[in-house]
Amino acid sequence: MSKLFSPVTLRGLTLRNRAVVAPMCQYSAQDGFANDWHFVHLGRFGIGGFGLVLLEATGILPEGRISYADLGLWKDEHIAPLARIVDFLHSQGTAVGIQLAHAGRKASTPVSWIKPEQLTEEQRRAVGYEHWVPVAPSAESNDPANPDFQVPAALDAEGIRRVIDGFVAAAKRAERAGFDTVEIHAAHGYLLNQFLSPLANHRTDQYGGSRENRMRLVLEVTEAVRAVWPADKPLIVRLSVSDNNADGWQVEDSVALARELKALGVDAIDCSSGGFAQGRIKSAPAYQVPFAKAVKQGADIPTMAVGLLGDPEEAEAFIENGDTDFIALARGALDDPNWALHANVALGGDFTPWPVQTRRVSDYHRVMSESSRAQAAQ
Repeated sequence: MSKLFSPVTLRGLTLRNRAVVAPMCQYSAQDGFANDWHFVHLGRFGIGGFGLVLLEATGILPEGRISYADLGLWKDEHIAPLARIVDFLHSQGTAVGIQLAHAGRKASTPVSWIKPEQLTEEQRRAVGYEHWVPVAPSAESNDPANPDFQVPAALDAEGIRRVIDGFVAAAKRAERAGFDTVEIHAAHGYLLNQFLSPLANHRTDQYGGSRENRMRLVLEVTEAVRAVWPADKPLIVRLSVSDNNADGWQVEDSVALARELKALGVDAIDCSSGGFAQGRIKSAPAYQVPFAKAVKQGADIPTMAVGLLGDPEEAEAFIENGDTDFIALARGALDDPNWALHANVALGGDFTPWPVQTRRVSDYHRVMSESSRAQAAQ
């Protein structure tokens, strides 16, 4: 059997395979509430055979959203519509996680396909438009050349405590919604990543300066979340393993942090990169796998690779060679919500994992295969 499509266990959670749907922001919520779009968007990945589906960056506080249209988990009323999604994915044999996030200085940015200045007041109400001043480790814009980003307010001690408490409260709500895992978002230039990176953190208190100080908030959040998250459920942290800038956060910093996170009870590191205007990286097939490999080997912790990993044979090789433990798809899953089912067949599996309502697709594959062989023989 393919290693990619073999079951794997983290704590008390057994996944049917190592194929993961990475978090993908949909910018389709109002006041943080999940709706039918989220249900259908996410439900198809359960039907499509993935082992784990991670919900998009979900604001732990209203001011922590990337935009006004992000999912939220800062109040109890958000639980029920999320639980509906969790229940359906569970019914399809898929485990479900949620990415808990605070955007920091990248918050209160517009939805890319809606220009707020072109909306009437009635249209703004219809889409749930909101605008607020973001917060950050330092009062510096993410990109002064980009008007979408504001100059944030620097967090004081009370504000930092609010962030930690927000992550804890959201984790408790995630448990009530039935999620199997939570992922703490410390990547992509958002708040926790801002504290980690010398590109964004210019504080002079115990949260700034040395690497130890810059890691402090991430470790405090992780310790607090692990304390309330059930002991039999895994905890994941997403890191930008490198800022892609010589003056920023480096791979060796991520390895050191991952060791600390493991000691606090983190079970896997979701390895991405970048997120700051000062560090761009060009996408290419499997371009972030080296980050997953470096953290896995350096910190002796399971890792998740992400970034244009849609080739099944290549994905299998990364697992088989020990470069990573999980293969996560975002754009590839959008392109083919049945990627896991198709990849399993491509790697020698059969059609058993397909939902019973769809197994007649095997006839389609058989007929098309016979047709291709017949054409090749002519």
